[in-house]
Amino acid sequence: MTSRIVTLRQTADPLGPRSSRPHMPGYGILPPEKGSGLLPWKWAEQRLKNSHTYWVATTSVRPHVMPVWGVWMNNAFWFSTGKRSRKARNLKSNPHCAVACERARGQVVLEGAARLNSDRKLWKEFAALYKRKYDFDISAMQAEPVYVVTPEVVFGLSEEDFVGSATRWSFPGRKRSGKA
Repeated sequence: MTSRIVTLRQTADPLGPRSSRPHMPGYGILPPEKGSGLLPWKWAEQRLKNSHTYWVATTSVRPHVMPVWGVWMNNAFWFSTGKRSRKARNLKSNPHCAVACERARGQVVLEGAARLNSDRKLWKEFAALYKRKYDFDISAMQAEPVYVVTPEVVFGLSEEDFVGSATRWSFPGRKRSGKA
């Protein structure tokens, strides 16, 4: 399987994702109306936007997890990596990946399929956000791939009320393989 190059232009979904409790047998997860309740999508987006470092998990034959810098832009997670890196090689053979924010106290884990960005205008928008966030000009790395991970499912877990706040957001119309 190879990564397809796509141009992404998303607009915000006026209804937003659907929220529910994740299926986590043995953890004592409370029903949605118990504990602090389901977390709002805005809570997850804030963490996706404001985290400094993200952990990207890819797989080919063996799992591979590495920290990256990235930005939340156009309802997706954007990051760059070297075209010969293990992440890039894994994503070429299997675009499915997971992205986790750096802190566990208010954790967000996004699952989706990474696609290569081919839109020059969006690359410039990504580079400007990246520069603003990290004070690092990524333009010297224009030849390296920029991946866009559009969420298929997102999990949010607040350490303060783990069993009463665990939330799963699904996105109607987006394909997802596997269960969680």
